[in-house]
Amino acid sequence: MSAADGLPSVVVVGRPNVGKSTLFNRIVGEQVAIVEDRPGVTRDRKESEAEWLGNHFTLVDTGGWIPGGNALEEKVSRQVEAAVREADLVLFIVDASVGVTDDDMQIGTWLRKAQVPILVVANKADNDRRESERWEFLALGLGDPLPVSALHGRRAGDMLDEIIARLPGSTADADAAAAAADIPLGDDAEPLWHPDDQPPPRVAIVGRPNVGKSTLFNRLVGEDRSVVHDMPGTTRDAIDTLVDTPDGPIVFVDTAGMRKRGKIDDSAEYYSMVRALRAIDDADIALLVIDATEGVTGQDQRL
Repeated sequence: MSAADGLPSVVVVGRPNVGKSTLFNRIVGEQVAIVEDRPGVTRDRKESEAEWLGNHFTLVDTGGWIPGGNALEEKVSRQVEAAVREADLVLFIVDASVGVTDDDMQIGTWLRKAQVPILVVANKADNDRRESERWEFLALGLGDPLPVSALHGRRAGDMLDEIIARLPGSTADADAAAAAADIPLGDDAEPLWHPDDQPPPRVAIVGRPNVGKSTLFNRLVGEDRSVVHDMPGTTRDAIDTLVDTPDGPIVFVDTAGMRKRGKIDDSAEYYSMVRALRAIDDADIALLVIDATEGVTGQDQRL
C-alpha cells in the first residue's frame, strides 16, 4: 500500500531496457518517466497516480534491476527491492523480442521469495508472432505471461483489466462492500476533495551535480527514495514525495543535477535538466544546495 496516499501500490520491475518506463508512461497517460533506448536511464523510484475504469492506484517505476552489478547498480537494485516490499502487485516486465535471459531468471527467483502478487508482462509483443513467443516466460514459474506492446498500446487495456482484478479495493469489491454496509456511492457519496482545499506546497531541491541533493532529500522524507552515490548524475528524474508534517503535508521534489548547457553530453541528461527546470517552475519554494567544501561556484550563481 502506498503510504503517501493510501492507494494500492503497483510496482514495475525488470532488468534494464525492457521498456519499463515506456509502460509506466503508457499507463499514467503522459510522459512522466524519461525514456531512451539504452539501459540504465531510470535509476530512482518514480510514482504517479493511475486510473482505470474508476479504480485508482499508485504506479511505481523503478530502475533496471541488475543482479550482482557494480556499486551504483547495487544501490539501484536495493531501491527496487524496497519498492517490491511495499507493493500490492508487482509487474515483472520482460522482453518478448529477446526471450528469457539469465537476469530474468535471477529476478524471478528473488520475486518468488518476496511473497507478493506478481503479473509477468511480456513487453514488445508488437505482432501476433511476438505474442506467441510469450509462453517461453512460463519458465520463470510466475504464471501466465501477458503480452503487451507499451510503445504501440497493443493489449494495454487487457493488462489494465488484469491489474485491477488483482488489486484490493477494485470497483466490483467496493460496490459489494458498500451495498452490504449501506454506504452511499456515486452522487450520494461525500466528495473526497473540496474546491476550498489547497494543494500542498511544493519544495524543489536543486543544484549542480554531486552536491548532496538526494542525501538531503532522503533525510527530509525519512527514507532512501533517491539513489545516493558519489558520482555526478545519479538522479535522472524529478522525484516527488508527499510528507506529512505537524503543519500539514509538503511535497518534496528531488531533481537531477544541472550542469552548463555546453557540458550536457547526451539526450537523457538534457531531458533530466528540462524536468528539473519544470520542477522549479512548479515549486513554491526552491532549495539551492551548495557544496560547502567547494564554496559558491559560477554554476551555483547561474542557478
